[in-house]
Amino acid sequence: MYPANAQGTPSPLTSLDNLIDEGGTADKPMKVFIGHNLGFRTFVMHVPMHEFFEMSEVANDPIRDGEAISQRKLDITHAQKLALYILKGLVTATITRRGIEKKTIPDKFIEVQTNLGKQPYLSLQPLVVNVRECSPSGENLRGIRLITTDHETAAFKIFLSQKHVLWVVDGQHRRKGMEMVFQFLDELRSKGAYPKKGSLFQSPSQEISPDEMALWEECFVVARTFCTIVVEVHLGLDIDQERQLFHDLNRLSKKVETSIALSFDNSNPVNLFIKDRIINNLGVKVQERDQSDWHTDDGSVTRKDLVAVNAILFLNKTNIASAIPPEVTPKVEVAYRFWEAVTAISGFGEPQAREKTVAAQPVVLKALAKLVYDFAFSNRRPDNGDVILNQIFDGITEVDFSHQNPMWQYFDMTEEQRKGGDFEDLALYLPENDITVNRDIGKFQGGFMRFGAKHNDIYPIIGDMIRWRLDLPIRHKKGA
Repeated sequence: MYPANAQGTPSPLTSLDNLIDEGGTADKPMKVFIGHNLGFRTFVMHVPMHEFFEMSEVANDPIRDGEAISQRKLDITHAQKLALYILKGLVTATITRRGIEKKTIPDKFIEVQTNLGKQPYLSLQPLVVNVRECSPSGENLRGIRLITTDHETAAFKIFLSQKHVLWVVDGQHRRKGMEMVFQFLDELRSKGAYPKKGSLFQSPSQEISPDEMALWEECFVVARTFCTIVVEVHLGLDIDQERQLFHDLNRLSKKVETSIALSFDNSNPVNLFIKDRIINNLGVKVQERDQSDWHTDDGSVTRKDLVAVNAILFLNKTNIASAIPPEVTPKVEVAYRFWEAVTAISGFGEPQAREKTVAAQPVVLKALAKLVYDFAFSNRRPDNGDVILNQIFDGITEVDFSHQNPMWQYFDMTEEQRKGGDFEDLALYLPENDITVNRDIGKFQGGFMRFGAKHNDIYPIIGDMIRWRLDLPIRHKKGA
């Protein structure tokens, strides 16, 4: 970089050629800190989010970038999740800035923040980029040293021209998330209504109230000024070096265990329900790792299984990643009634619970959760769904969840045993006995009914058995 004089200003230009070499008036001045990451010179800078988006690019387009591609294929679903996170952050930043400026915070601002989902803290990790059009040491970048009154170096100011693109090495999905947010804000600001499809904010009305419009306008301003991101800038890397850096950043880190991630997360509304209502209110014991030895069972439920059961209960899905407050909050009281009924099952939550009741096995809880979802939240719930729901809650403690209940062994019975045990009409509730479909729900061994590990195949069948026991509507058309 070009040296500065004693006052910290650039050396004077001596000719027109110098002006051409050093850049023009369109150059962006960027304040940076210089470091040496494992010996290689890097810059670290804080940039307003929208400005970073305009200055950066991702090399993952086969037509445009050709041999210069240094990224994996873009995952739109992952980018969408990050877009929601970024939008949540911009709303929080807007409210924070209003607090700093001692301005009134409208109720609508808080309502939108609540609908997006509050959480204790938000932050985007630093993005890693490469400036290809410079030398590895950066000496051909125009810059000046910024000196304090004590004659110490405070930082450096470099000037980036249009050719100095920030090529994203790590963070393409975050950048795509930013793009989605800015497109969302641009569309609703220009049309005065929420997008009909793919809106990042779920509103009961497509129309935007004046306070909501004020919030989105401020979010746009905040993204351009107040809300900054940290960028680590590598200098003059070639394509092979970019690819190596991408590999090292994405493959050498260890993935956080699911149980730890779930126990730390206070943003997902289903996770909050589990912590606040199931664990704190009902006292359900939770452990982080699977316990295979039934004899040492202390009555706790693994966090992974607790999340999986609630994913079915609230969302009819296998995980809670897509849960948002507007979808979850209206279902909380019904879900709490479900867990009140479950914790009242004889033996549940007690030491050696899995030896005392099959209800301590997660696949049975999934079957019960699916029944509640079908009659409480499903789009196909019958008109008398509330009546049936009460029937389920009242009947859960009446079902024989003991290991000795022969109902669990139905598929191992002979026709004579089924008739003698009055199980003949249970066949109306169960799916056709198709040999291509898994009907091995488990085995009765040593006095215990141990259900199998293929939960997605098994829990609907267990649910059918419970439907039969509680005299609920039949799931299959053949029984209609």
